[in-house]
Amino acid sequence: MSAPSRFFVARLASLNVFDPIGEPVGRVRDVVVTFSPSRRPRVLGLVVEVPGRRRVFVPMTRVTSLEGGQVITTGIVNMRRFEKRPTETLVLAELLERPVTVRTDDGETEATVEDIGVEQAASRSWFITKVFVRGRRQSRRGLLVRRRGETFTVPVEDVTGLSATVSAAEHSAVKLLESVEDLKVADLAEVIADLAPERRDAVVAALGDERLADILQELGPDDQASILGTLSETRATDVLEAMDPDDAADLLAELPPDRAETLLQLMKPDDAEPLRRLLSYDENTAGGLMTTEPIVLAPEDTVAEALAVVRREEIPAALAATVFVCRPPLETPTGKYLGMIHIQRLLREPPHESIGRYLDKGIDPLRPEDPLGSVTRTLAIYNLIAAPVVDETEHLLGAVTVDDVLDHILPEDWREERHEVTDG
Repeated sequence: MSAPSRFFVARLASLNVFDPIGEPVGRVRDVVVTFSPSRRPRVLGLVVEVPGRRRVFVPMTRVTSLEGGQVITTGIVNMRRFEKRPTETLVLAELLERPVTVRTDDGETEATVEDIGVEQAASRSWFITKVFVRGRRQSRRGLLVRRRGETFTVPVEDVTGLSATVSAAEHSAVKLLESVEDLKVADLAEVIADLAPERRDAVVAALGDERLADILQELGPDDQASILGTLSETRATDVLEAMDPDDAADLLAELPPDRAETLLQLMKPDDAEPLRRLLSYDENTAGGLMTTEPIVLAPEDTVAEALAVVRREEIPAALAATVFVCRPPLETPTGKYLGMIHIQRLLREPPHESIGRYLDKGIDPLRPEDPLGSVTRTLAIYNLIAAPVVDETEHLLGAVTVDDVLDHILPEDWREERHEVTDG
């Protein structure tokens, strides 16, 4: 079941939210949008109230269904408490009942916002496209009359006064992000690294946590630590939880120990524990290089199920190339490691077959203490994108990917020099 391409926000209020296997997550309490001076307002995600009356943020990219009187999400929901940033607006709390001016066929008229219509664009992003309003006074132009109390729907472009006033710095930040929206994350990171500190801070404030996490993963250690140092402890924790575990651990290692420990204590235990494990390894070993979130499936899972998992948008390409098969539990450290499967192999096999039939057992797993040289040779000899890391009892601890190895064998300043031309 797929999400509809358009809906009105008020119908989402108090809808139940479920995870992919049908377990209840919470209830929708609001919708978060951000306004832009040159395009339609963008929908960022949902505010969901979870048990304990805590309100958390669920990005629209994680919403797979809005039908049947319920919301279905995919992936892991970050349970950190939602805190609205200055550039964000809550539809139900702030836009409904807002007085606005509406341009209609019979002239401008004063009205009150009753509901907000949103629509999904071809890019899969969601935007406000319609505003359902109630007239607040009668207006007349020619033979057409708008009566007081009449309700009608208009394009968002015909409504004035919907957005709150933003500061000059926030406006500048939004405009900059619009101008570089199509850049790859690595190139956007370079743009942000080159900004003056004050403007960079404004841009960072305008970014969503997941987008900022992606950008931090492309920056050098000094820039990472500098940006993280400008964030509140709450937001810094949210961003760290959104980062890949190996990148988050590398960033924490660059911070003063007391600051790193404070942030770890503020994180959810399930997020902090893998980072503590990664921090216990030397950075130039398999344990220090690995991620604790490879794709792990059971041998009885089908080829079709494996292919469905690797298609998920949030999974990095390097991790999506390989499935690691283990006995339960399937979270690292897992049960006994059985073998690995390359996705190219699965594409050639019947969808209904169990993946346990196609295991590659001919590659010895790495140990967490293996040095960088051994890791590099293993990847090169077997032409691997990712290699498993197991403990002494053959439980899978994580996987080392080729992109992380490249990060460690290139010069420390490679990001700063990647556009320089050298003499051949």
